[in-house]
Amino acid sequence: MSPLQKQKTAGELRATALELKNLVDYQAGSIVSREIISQKTGTVTIFAFDEGQGLSEHTAPFDALVYVLEGETEIKISGLSHRLAGGQMIIMPAHEPHALKAVKRFKMMLVMIRS
Repeated sequence: MSPLQKQKTAGELRATALELKNLVDYQAGSIVSREIISQKTGTVTIFAFDEGQGLSEHTAPFDALVYVLEGETEIKISGLSHRLAGGQMIIMPAHEPHALKAVKRFKMMLVMIRS
């Protein structure tokens, strides 16, 4: 993908064949995100986590699907630990506490459906 495609807005990405993991780049010591769909009914966001970075425990009012694009993460849901690598997914149920941490730097797609 060209640098120009990386700069396109979410609406401009429509009807364009893309490789999801190329929509965000890693940054040292940081978490990078890019929302690619944002509607009243839900969102799709791509994240890149540097090794050791994570999100502290929180809840969400909607189910969320995490699809790991590359790398490795540990996701805790209601105290149970799940280790995921590229090509794997998990659904985080609404109202259940969850947290995640990059075991190795990783990229993921987060799909939230509001209903």
